[in-house]
Amino acid sequence: MSTNQPQKSNDEEVDLGSLFVIIGRGFSKFFNFFGSIFKGLFHLIILFLIFVKENSVKIGIATLIGLIAGVFLEVTTPKKYASELLIEPNFKSSLQLYNNVNYYNDLVKQKDTLKLQETFNLTKEEAASLKKFTIEPVKNEKDIINAYDDLILSVDTLTIKSYEFVKFKAAFTNFDYKIHKVIVTAEKSDVFDKLDDVIISSVVKNKYFNRLKELTNENLNRTDSVYKENLSQIDSLRKVYMQVMLDEAKKVTSGTNIDLGGDKKTTKEIELFETGRKINIDLREIAKEKSNKYEVINVISNFQPVGYEIKGVTKNYVFQLGGLGAFIMIFFLLLVKLNNFLNHYKK
Repeated sequence: MSTNQPQKSNDEEVDLGSLFVIIGRGFSKFFNFFGSIFKGLFHLIILFLIFVKENSVKIGIATLIGLIAGVFLEVTTPKKYASELLIEPNFKSSLQLYNNVNYYNDLVKQKDTLKLQETFNLTKEEAASLKKFTIEPVKNEKDIINAYDDLILSVDTLTIKSYEFVKFKAAFTNFDYKIHKVIVTAEKSDVFDKLDDVIISSVVKNKYFNRLKELTNENLNRTDSVYKENLSQIDSLRKVYMQVMLDEAKKVTSGTNIDLGGDKKTTKEIELFETGRKINIDLREIAKEKSNKYEVINVISNFQPVGYEIKGVTKNYVFQLGGLGAFIMIFFLLLVKLNNFLNHYKK
């Protein structure tokens, strides 16, 4: 038995040693793998820099041609101005709004100046100056969370368990956001204040949305009246309890002790106070809802009377065409190198 014990410990030491060797080799391969990736990337960068150095004259000439063309376009192309309209559509009218704005943009693409004149009541020059209509949501994560909360409150627990937030977020579209931004681009800076009323009224005039607005406001007004009446009844009931308590206090001081409810009056007083507080909270929510749903579309910010000039390096023709010229030349030279490589590879 004494000879078996040392033999066992030696075997264990050998096994542990082999395990550490295997782990060490694994780490070594792991770091070598990433090291080879970085070496390869570094090698590619060096090759590209050598390529640019060898062809710097050609690339420089192409860039210069692009810059000259960009300067020419920048000087001859009329300045462009833009303005933004921030709105909050109600009653799921955002889809109609998007369709209308896209329709206006199609008129611009088709250069249908006459139709633009008629639609927005513009002069021929003002209609011709319109260059683009776009609409996009002002994306806010809170809109998704609030919409999901509303869904939770409106359905039963079993249904919501099978519909997780991740799925709800994936199904959330641009139309579902609360606030949307309409951007108009034009060559005239003072044409924008004539556009917002037409864009909004094109949705507001829809009979379906108007009917929804009327029904919603009627329901809110009815609920508001009921809550105010309940609040008035609670105030009257509290006054009755206060009077009973005063009468009891007088009887106690005069030597008579008649219990008309005992401690329950205090409890009822607290319950009435809590009920009144909840109704006041509900009334504030209804007032907020009435204010939001009073119109089919709430205007947060109108178009500015004078638009801002579209500027910036990325929107400058000099920068764009200079970069494009360099890119085209590099791409062409790489194709030539590839062609030479393939020709030599065949041989």
